[in-house]
Amino acid sequence: MMLLGVDYYPEQWDPALMEADLDAIREMGGNTIRIAEFSWHLMEPEEGHYDFSFFDHVIAMAREKGLRVILGTPTAAIPAWLANRHPDILSRFENGQPRAFGGRHVCCCNSPRLYEYSEKIIRAMAGHYKDEPQIAAWQIDNEIGHEDSDLCWCPRCREAFRRFLRDKFGGDVHRLNETYGTAFWSQEYNDFDEIPLPAPTITTHNPALRLDWERFRSKSLCDFLDFQARLIREIDPQAVIIHDFPGGGLDKHVDYSQAAKCLDTAAYNNYPVWGGQKEPLPPHETAFALDHIRGLKRKNFWITEAIMGAQGHDVTGYLPRPGQAKLWSWQGMAHGCESLLYFRYRGAAKGAEQFCYGILDADNRRGRKFREVQSFFREVPQYAQALEAPIHSDVAIVYDYDSLASFRIQRQSLLLDCPGEMKKLYKAFYDRNISVDVIPAEADLTGYQIVLLPQLTVMKPEFQAKAERFVREGGTLVLTYRTGVKDPDNNLFFGEVLPVGYAGLAGVTVAETESLQEQNAFPVVGEGAFAGADGYGGVFRDMLEVRDAEVLYRYGDSFYREFAAATRKRQGPGAVYYLGCSLDEGTISRLAETILAERGIEAIPSPEGVEIVTRGGAGQKIRMLMNHTAFEAEALGITLPPYGCVMETLIPCASHVDTCL
Repeated sequence: MMLLGVDYYPEQWDPALMEADLDAIREMGGNTIRIAEFSWHLMEPEEGHYDFSFFDHVIAMAREKGLRVILGTPTAAIPAWLANRHPDILSRFENGQPRAFGGRHVCCCNSPRLYEYSEKIIRAMAGHYKDEPQIAAWQIDNEIGHEDSDLCWCPRCREAFRRFLRDKFGGDVHRLNETYGTAFWSQEYNDFDEIPLPAPTITTHNPALRLDWERFRSKSLCDFLDFQARLIREIDPQAVIIHDFPGGGLDKHVDYSQAAKCLDTAAYNNYPVWGGQKEPLPPHETAFALDHIRGLKRKNFWITEAIMGAQGHDVTGYLPRPGQAKLWSWQGMAHGCESLLYFRYRGAAKGAEQFCYGILDADNRRGRKFREVQSFFREVPQYAQALEAPIHSDVAIVYDYDSLASFRIQRQSLLLDCPGEMKKLYKAFYDRNISVDVIPAEADLTGYQIVLLPQLTVMKPEFQAKAERFVREGGTLVLTYRTGVKDPDNNLFFGEVLPVGYAGLAGVTVAETESLQEQNAFPVVGEGAFAGADGYGGVFRDMLEVRDAEVLYRYGDSFYREFAAATRKRQGPGAVYYLGCSLDEGTISRLAETILAERGIEAIPSPEGVEIVTRGGAGQKIRMLMNHTAFEAEALGITLPPYGCVMETLIPCASHVDTCL
């Protein structure tokens, strides 16, 4: 069943409004409300005194109105009495100062107190509601790792980190010393109890220590989600469990793909614009984020917070233009969302989110936004069969948490933005309306024709073997600069030539490398089929010595003309491309066009700003034409209004056009 609805916070308003609110949600076409995720005190006003009467009333009224419920565990915002009674539950900044009670996500997820009190409230909630048929899903916690809550520097984290290292090294501190190379700067440890947190120091901490710290941070948050999921399933084995991931996941100190393992369905809070942004993200960046969430479990996902009004905490933001937020909802559906809720039904009049506007503003009047949501909710169910079908992509971008963390630790170029580089590659395929999966390195590569591996700097033999098999079986692999530079402990390889593990596969070696602080720092000159199609490169430069590959581009500046900038090595039906620098968008676009042609993958041309996606299968198939511009556009002979989405029904009936304005 497609869930459509709103995030609803009845505890923030006069209870007398509730019945009219639920009637209005039904009038909009909604069938679901999400509740309770920040209401710990309301459900446990004093320690051990549980009172679910308020939400009993909400759920009873939802049942009466025919609304399903997504019920949230309230662990992202602890009550004041808990912080007052156990101040050590609060997380700490890098300087050791405790975070003050008053925000959200202020607890240390390694705190035994947090686990103790979370277990009590979750057991009480799950026991109370386990037989409630209106509950469509349980949402555990809220936006894990958001707003720097993925880092804590408290004594409990220090001890837990030391336990993590003891387990990793089997209690052998000498093995840790050897692995980390602690002879450098006289950092040898005699005992695990001597190991510090990588808090601010003079210069910097050991990179191997810092990578293990990143892994520990991720494990800490994933363990807390898994703990909640196991608790609920113990009490209600039939429960559907979700979590609402915030954006920017590839920059966070938590591996979303690991966090999603305990979930039945991944959910996402989709904000193409926020706060003081002058304008929304480019459409391809929003699409990339949606594909990243779909890739967490390799299946469709939910959007639990879709934007409708302007957003911001202390600084309010851009108001989506008429039709634009609805278009973002269609874009979410195009990329694998199968249930969607808007944040929020009514904007808050009090509290920290007063400028996070909802469908209704604090004036409580229905207006353009209400009608926009209503039109989306009325239109989308007719395409449910197509939109709930799985998405097949021929192209995948692979990310690796350890490699991303390695670049956070040692960025090397001030301009290097690993997620940004992924999005640059992604855009070349997005612009041709080619579906791309964004997947973790542990995912299976079977079924893809093209796999992109940007900045896979940490070389892991198990993945290298998988990549080699992919090419041997006929796939096209695209490697980039800074591939295979580090071992799994974040150390450089001794006596090995770069790219370690991939040199034979790619047919190139790296003679030298440099970091640039410009995007277009030098020219690159095309050869062969690319002759005359020159471009620019920057950020990094691998000086590629060619073994048995074909040179596609060379460096065009005076000192480095002998070195290749981009190469291709054909291996039977497969091929390996190596991009030795951050190429400009036009050059990447030409390379993508070549790769797609080699694979026989047909692009769908469209004007800039127009996205075309085909969804569904034998039961129902649709083509979605989305105009992300403020101007009328035309694609495939169809006129698209500004911020409009036009749906072509391809199956089962003869092609016809429905316009969703």
